[in-house]
Amino acid sequence: MSIMVDTGAWYAVCDKSDRNHAKAKKYYEKTAGKVELYTTDAILVETWTLLSARLGRPAAVTFWQTLRDAGIPILTLDQSDLEAAWRILNTFTDQSFSFTDCTTFAVMERLHIDRVFTFDRHFLVYRYGPDRRRAFTCEPLT
Repeated sequence: MSIMVDTGAWYAVCDKSDRNHAKAKKYYEKTAGKVELYTTDAILVETWTLLSARLGRPAAVTFWQTLRDAGIPILTLDQSDLEAAWRILNTFTDQSFSFTDCTTFAVMERLHIDRVFTFDRHFLVYRYGPDRRRAFTCEPLT
């Protein structure tokens, strides 16, 4: 079983003042080391930037060190992910999906990861697969 970890989840784990901190910390502690957690380089950059801006550079460094210590794979976007993300962006024109959202959807589809640790409702909206009928399982959001 594999779970993608999104920016908002990482941020909530790190920031004790975040409204989702307790839920995120509990979920992370329940899953870390028991299931395969993944994140992408785009999520790493987005989380680093957010943590650095809001909590300072030391918090961002601690976050990255935690990923390294835990051995959480940081998946690198490839050209096919960027092309798939572009198609997603242009298919869901009524949505405000970010670059990171679109690339994460693409990576999850490519690697057949259907579960995501997130607080971002965009993961509830997005549909993929034949006739776009499949949805990701969002935890602990749903």
